[in-house]
Amino acid sequence: MRMPTGITSFDPVMEGGVPPGSVILLLGDIGAGSTEFVYSSVINLSVLKRNPNNQRQMLPEEIRYITFTKMEDDIRRDIHLSFDPEITAGLGDDVHFDDLSEQYFDASTVPGDWYTERDLMSRLKRRSEHKSTLVQLATVLGTVAENSLVILDSLTDIATSYSDTENWKELTAYLRGLQRVSKRWNTTIYMLLTEGILNRSQIQEIADITDAVILFRWEESAAARRQRVMYFQKFRGVMPHLEENDLVKFSVRISPKIGFEVSNIRVII
Repeated sequence: MRMPTGITSFDPVMEGGVPPGSVILLLGDIGAGSTEFVYSSVINLSVLKRNPNNQRQMLPEEIRYITFTKMEDDIRRDIHLSFDPEITAGLGDDVHFDDLSEQYFDASTVPGDWYTERDLMSRLKRRSEHKSTLVQLATVLGTVAENSLVILDSLTDIATSYSDTENWKELTAYLRGLQRVSKRWNTTIYMLLTEGILNRSQIQEIADITDAVILFRWEESAAARRQRVMYFQKFRGVMPHLEENDLVKFSVRISPKIGFEVSNIRVII
């Protein structure tokens, strides 16, 4: 059984989807398609959950979208601006958003009235009871049903806060624990990370921890046109199948009417 991504041009390549329990790093250049991949996946899975058409598909019990600096309204607005109404209408109430931005900003010097409507006393009380963002994230993950899909938007927000040496050890230990417990929960986790912000060794360490790394890149075509491509750096238990069928690298197209779609790189001229 595979858990579909909901992207119809991609799931057949993956023999129906991804192995449940996979922690998948979506590592992308800015604007190269990683965010649209997540948006399209969430919308299409929301539709499939309401109208299942394949008994062999392992649809997620829950779709949990966890943000650290963005509000739910911002995400929904971004989705509605990105795609046509006939697509965005598929984003149902079964997609549950967890907003940890107050927890994130409480530990910063950002003025409270920039990110919350709480009064000063309430904010001071919250800060006196402050828990780290990772602790709060663990609390939220503990409420997710087994056999679900979780999106962390984004790991970039967390990693930049933990990039110094001591804190970095704490973050990588946390991610190793998450990679381990995801198998017990049978829950797939997408982690968005922007390329070029962390140093190369830190990115490689995160990549080593995860089950899969999907890269989203801008490349120059033969006609000197920029184009988006998506390819696998690794995928435990899946890579041999992809290599055998020459399905490691794909061209990417994003359109308002379809959303995110891929095609085999061999068709690129």
